[in-house]
Amino acid sequence: MNEIARVPPGVGRDARRRRNARSGPFGIIDIGSTKVVCIIARIESDGEPRALGFGWQRGRGVKGGSIVDLDEAERAIRAAVGQAEEMADTQLAGAILNLSCGQPESRLLPIQWPIGGRAVTETDLRAILAEGRRRSGEAEREGRETVHAIPLAFTVDATPGAEDPRGMICDTLSARLHMVEASQASLRNLGATLQRCDLDVEELVSAPFASGLATLVEDEKHLGCTVIDMGGGTTSLAVFSEGLLLHTAQIAVGGQHVTNDLAGILSTPVAHAERLKTMHGGVHGGPGDDRDFLAVPMLGEEDQHIARIPRSMITGIIRPRIEETFELLREKLDAAGLGREAGTRVVLTGGASRLIGVHELAARILNRQVRLGRPHPVRGLPESLMVADFATATGLLAWGAGVGRPVLDIAPGPDPRRGPLKRLVHWLKDRV
Repeated sequence: MNEIARVPPGVGRDARRRRNARSGPFGIIDIGSTKVVCIIARIESDGEPRALGFGWQRGRGVKGGSIVDLDEAERAIRAAVGQAEEMADTQLAGAILNLSCGQPESRLLPIQWPIGGRAVTETDLRAILAEGRRRSGEAEREGRETVHAIPLAFTVDATPGAEDPRGMICDTLSARLHMVEASQASLRNLGATLQRCDLDVEELVSAPFASGLATLVEDEKHLGCTVIDMGGGTTSLAVFSEGLLLHTAQIAVGGQHVTNDLAGILSTPVAHAERLKTMHGGVHGGPGDDRDFLAVPMLGEEDQHIARIPRSMITGIIRPRIEETFELLREKLDAAGLGREAGTRVVLTGGASRLIGVHELAARILNRQVRLGRPHPVRGLPESLMVADFATATGLLAWGAGVGRPVLDIAPGPDPRRGPLKRLVHWLKDRV
């Protein structure tokens, strides 16, 4: 088990978390449906990451967050990694990856453990985590694997809020464990693709969790906030409370579906539909939209026939899909039953969040305060990457710098050096 950082008086909570920051150059890879991003970085003396090299490619072989074509995905990943390695003059052996495949889902497990009036030991904490894993065994038998296993808080007898209860005397120790599970088959495909690229999966980090690390301020993490990452193939959410990841969920609807709607209804090539969405897309119309006509090339027309459609038609196609997205997210939040812990604030990020009017539409449907989130600046990265599309990638850098890691890293098995994420890495290697 990793030694728990003991923080000197006067050192803040965030400094304690950064005790587990990476040493030396490390890599992150954000594998999405529309793009693959690789960044190589190192942690500087003040604890902040500096990018040494970066590269990105159009996403290939990925649908709905999961890999569906190993060859195409391998080519995209190799190209992005190659660009970053050349710029950084460093060769990667492995990388931190985003988890968006395998329909990841959250479960909160309450655990009570008898102590019997003695001092709590490390063995008790490991036993609590083992009990949580035992209870999640049913899900694993259904073809799912636990990726994150995070103790949210401990209650010593009737006193809640203990971060590290070791040494405290009590009769009963209670804990809430946050378990994030994903499809084993999807994880195996992810591991197989990385092996084909001669790379190890060093850690997996939930994609909306990473986006939250990149875009939220500390008060939002602690008071309660929901991050919605509007990606190309999926839209995912992460709920933060008291500085920890409390819940995550995902729906298989994203910006790519908006593009396909435009291409299908207008009978125009997908590439032009994407351009229409980027240049003219939105969910709110203007007073002159019925009189403002746009040129649209027709699909398969050898004479390059061009149709002219009013801008209002673009809005009329996009708005129902975005409304559906937020209505599905609202159902996910309601089903989680988090109440006040989820807070009253939402931060939107991801490429589709940049559509005009999405902010206002989300506030109306979700009945929450909504703001648009941009990644915090990262040294060495150009301003063009400091946009919502790259929030997950920059959040993975923050994770590498030690931000957001749980204060307790309790190993579930006999090897004290393996936490839940490391155990998954070995699980992938054993099965690929």
